[in-house]
Amino acid sequence: MNRFWTAGLSVLLLNASAIADDGPLRGFTAESAAEQRQWEEKLRALPNADNLRESMRLLSARPHHVGSAYGKQNAEWILARFKEWGWDAQIETFGVLFPTPKGRLLEMTEPKRFVAALDEPALAIDPTSGQKTEQLPTYNSYSVDGDVTAPLVFVNYGLPEDYDRLERLGISVKGAIVIAKYGGSWRGIKPKVAAEHGAVGCIIYSDPKDDGYFVDDVFPKGPMRPANGVQRGSVMDFSASWPGDPLTPGIGATTDAKRLDLKDAKSLTRIPVLPISYGDAQPLLAALGGPMAPVEWRGALPISYHVGPGPAKVHLKLAFNWDIKPVHDVIARIPGSSNPEQWVVRGNHHDAWVNGAEDPISAMVVMLEEARALGELVKQGWRPKRTIVFAAWDGEEPMLLGSTEWAEAHAAELREHAVAYINTDGNGRGYLSMGGSHTLERFINDVARDIKDPETGLSVKERRRLAGLARVSAEDRAELRNRHDLRIDALGSGTDFTAFLDHLGVPSIDLAFGGEDDGGIYHSIYDDFYWYTHFSDTDFAYGKALAQTVGTAVLRLADADLLPFEFTGLADTVKMYLKELRTLADNQRNAIVERNRQIEEGVFRAAEDPRRKTVAPTHEEVPPFLNFAPMENASVALERSASRYEAALAKAWAAGVPAATIQKLNQGLKDTERLLTDDAGLPRRAWYKHLLYAPGVYTGYNVKTVPAVREAIEAKAWAEAETEIARVAKALMAESDFVNGAAVELERHGSR
Repeated sequence: MNRFWTAGLSVLLLNASAIADDGPLRGFTAESAAEQRQWEEKLRALPNADNLRESMRLLSARPHHVGSAYGKQNAEWILARFKEWGWDAQIETFGVLFPTPKGRLLEMTEPKRFVAALDEPALAIDPTSGQKTEQLPTYNSYSVDGDVTAPLVFVNYGLPEDYDRLERLGISVKGAIVIAKYGGSWRGIKPKVAAEHGAVGCIIYSDPKDDGYFVDDVFPKGPMRPANGVQRGSVMDFSASWPGDPLTPGIGATTDAKRLDLKDAKSLTRIPVLPISYGDAQPLLAALGGPMAPVEWRGALPISYHVGPGPAKVHLKLAFNWDIKPVHDVIARIPGSSNPEQWVVRGNHHDAWVNGAEDPISAMVVMLEEARALGELVKQGWRPKRTIVFAAWDGEEPMLLGSTEWAEAHAAELREHAVAYINTDGNGRGYLSMGGSHTLERFINDVARDIKDPETGLSVKERRRLAGLARVSAEDRAELRNRHDLRIDALGSGTDFTAFLDHLGVPSIDLAFGGEDDGGIYHSIYDDFYWYTHFSDTDFAYGKALAQTVGTAVLRLADADLLPFEFTGLADTVKMYLKELRTLADNQRNAIVERNRQIEEGVFRAAEDPRRKTVAPTHEEVPPFLNFAPMENASVALERSASRYEAALAKAWAAGVPAATIQKLNQGLKDTERLLTDDAGLPRRAWYKHLLYAPGVYTGYNVKTVPAVREAIEAKAWAEAETEIARVAKALMAESDFVNGAAVELERHGSR
């Protein structure tokens, strides 16, 4: 804790106390809220830091990737713990395509020979880094096999805008092998875009400016990536097709599942891809000629960054074992007492690329502490109203294999029974990150208000709010001071909520602490118990806080009399998205108009350095004005119905709502997120069915909100944008109609 923060602490505590709200719990009667708070207090006293530490020590003791012996052993150990704590638990196994390397070669053949080591060395101080025979080599899963030799071109982060910049420099990657930095977007976007521009191979490296010595001391002295550290990871093209098993789209990969041929698996890359360290990358980049890289492209290696092509020429040869491997999902249940047909699902994955102490074991052990605590409450006489389902997923790292296959296999049940899904994927130290369905924005803010931050004594909600005030614009500061709830992030993909939210329309929340313990060991052999206990949440105080946060959320969702969905936050968010879309369309039009004018005026020719020739942009057709009226009308309708629902709920709750009415409302509330989906899915990627949230085709994990409209505008597909505006408006009107109907139902009781 720094001196500035300590000096201001008393003021912050006074501020937190002044705005604290100890009112009734949303969805609970006054009587049930009092009992609920007693159970929550008991639950939050149970998570134990020593248990978190010892569970991490055991689960991260050896590499436990998909198909590994220790991965199966971990699943069986987790199963035994659930049963020990009184849960009804079993393992569900799926067979999935999981390629592993059988040959890797990267060498520079011109202007001189260099052979990349492609190895992460063991460190004597780090006990598990030497488990070489059990570690997966450094590679990218779902890269195709390939043997290519070609000139090398540096493409910055390898995003579409980087290729636009190369085009202005007169440089083509057709027939070349590209080398891209990790970062800027999800790694699988880099080979996707490279192949679209004609490249024949792709190399991805971690630049020390992003997660190495430029940021902090490198491991083992500090937390950052050492020169020979490599980020493994999937490059499956999931955002344009589907996550999960590449051979069984849309169905669970059970033993009797019908499988595609490998050649029909759309999510494999089109070109071979390999990750390397910055130690291996430096000789390759140093051998490049051609123009100097733009200033903002340059990293922190002690070289001059050029883009090529050549004179560096490289040979990339990759071959994989294309095997079907088992994934072991541990599924545990506590049956509900009065509403067992309604499920609250909570998940975290247990597989890792290597030892995975940070990703995912730091949050897997949190989920286990929650399970132990809930088991203790059952022994003390508590019974949840709704069924609680805990899932320890396998195969998340290659691309959400275990969770997707389970969700696809149980899709009909989840559509019928699931009221919410709560996810974690890793945990560190710092501020609470909250993302998810905006119908749960008020709910998770209320939970965060009741959890104490272990470093400051503030609520985790208030700490995040106050920290935000120091970092945002004046406009955003006004909102942080005046808006009832902190905005939660929209979810794209990248972890196990994807099938639940994007495919099935189950309201979802993703939670973690972080921001004060950034490191550079992601997906490397150094993500292990030694690193975590020296550089992250070393006393597991934030692991305990996350268990208290998620445990409270599970308890409230399981026990609320009325499901605690709230729609004014959703309406406000939709209004914000609509404003963003209008601005995006206007900016597209204005940029094209201005660029066309500059072309006509000869601006690009006059501004060009004659000794550094560039290619001027071409004249474009000016976009038409889009008709956002259907979405505007739907947005206003949703805003009105949401306000009406809140007013009706307050009056009816005070007057008393019959149990039969609550049951009827719950049945409808459960399906409100599904109303925002469309069975036809998004254009050209039908697996993604949510019309407000999806990963972007060219952003990977990162969300594209109102994705069909936004990406149509970005692609300048104006007719498609008009069609998608109408489709989104129809879904928003369906949501508004339900909320309005629920308000009418409540008004019958509030007027008595």
